[in-house]
Amino acid sequence: MKVIDYDYLIVGAGMVGMSIAYQLKNINPNNKICILEKESSVGLHSSGRNSGVIHAGIYYEPESLKAKLCTNGARRLKDWCKENKINVLECGKVITPQTKELDFQLDVLLERGQRNGAEVEIIEQKKFNKLVPNGRTSTGRALWSPKTSVVSSIEVVKTLFNKLKSVGVEFLFNSKPIKFNHNDQSLNIRNSLNNEKFTLSFGHVFNCAGLQADKIGRLFGIGNSFKLIPFKGTYWKLKAKHHISFETNLYPVPDLNMPFLGVHVTPSIDGNIYLGPTAIPAFGSENYYGFNGIEPISALNNIGIMMNQWFRNKNNFRTYSSQQATLGLKSYFFQSAKLLIPNLKMDDLLPCKKVGIRPQLFNKKNGELCNDFYLENTSCSTHVLNSISPAFTASFAFADYVINFGLN
Repeated sequence: MKVIDYDYLIVGAGMVGMSIAYQLKNINPNNKICILEKESSVGLHSSGRNSGVIHAGIYYEPESLKAKLCTNGARRLKDWCKENKINVLECGKVITPQTKELDFQLDVLLERGQRNGAEVEIIEQKKFNKLVPNGRTSTGRALWSPKTSVVSSIEVVKTLFNKLKSVGVEFLFNSKPIKFNHNDQSLNIRNSLNNEKFTLSFGHVFNCAGLQADKIGRLFGIGNSFKLIPFKGTYWKLKAKHHISFETNLYPVPDLNMPFLGVHVTPSIDGNIYLGPTAIPAFGSENYYGFNGIEPISALNNIGIMMNQWFRNKNNFRTYSSQQATLGLKSYFFQSAKLLIPNLKMDDLLPCKKVGIRPQLFNKKNGELCNDFYLENTSCSTHVLNSISPAFTASFAFADYVINFGLN
């Protein structure tokens, strides 16, 4: 079996994995790096399917990794996009309380945002109406984040891919690790197209496999206490000639006990206005459409975990999950969206193919959903087991953290 030697192997050609490669090349241009990707190209999963929102750093618990990395990461990503002539829509974001009971959360978010280094302010009805004339605030107050931006996530991913190729980073597509050999520090790889097997030796592995990170981790004996649960995020878009328009993001006040932000309004680089996403259990890490990608055994395990969460009902999980489950139906989605956009009509919503799956890490030991980035090391590998939002936003800052975590 042919053996090829690299300084670094990176599993997963998503935004996190490629950002790590980019930073490793900046550290030492002579680093020999190979990125393994089980698909035929980049951007087919989370990194190329997300909303493209560059977050400002508002939501996250101060001192969490998300809080520490988001603001710096957002600035660096925007600068990088501009350097590479990628259009950045500097549209900002308004966060509005859907009910009067949620108004106090604006003050919580204001404090968090300020502590995390984000530029945020409380606005009253007059400024709200100017920013989002078609939106609604239940109390006449809202939170304004002028630095929130939007990019085309797939354009970012593809541009980064081309930059890496130009500096000598190698990509092996349709390739998946099947065994870790501890004695000679190598990985056995299988090519899914021709079933060819080969071996790659390495100095260090970075597991950035996203939806598959827990499975890759188990090859190294890592992450046995964790499982990634996929949640499907579907979107609707406003029809082309609609009677309402948005020039900024409009988000609801989220349930801060849950790792999801709720249905929101996002203007895009392509000119469309999207509403979403949902957060519905997907029953398969790649179950984007219909029944394609359902994993029966994994789905049964996930159902068991969800039922456990349901009965424990910590942080009101029962009510939240019930609400999310109904959002797969247009009528319920419409009612949720009307809390933000009172003049929305049912026929304003058009189905679209924009759909993503968010991997959410579950800790089997304590029965908790992990709400922060989470990594584990072995002597020769680093595993990014939870790279949820804002991993895309924080990518370059997150890459620095992962490298330091793994190599120092």
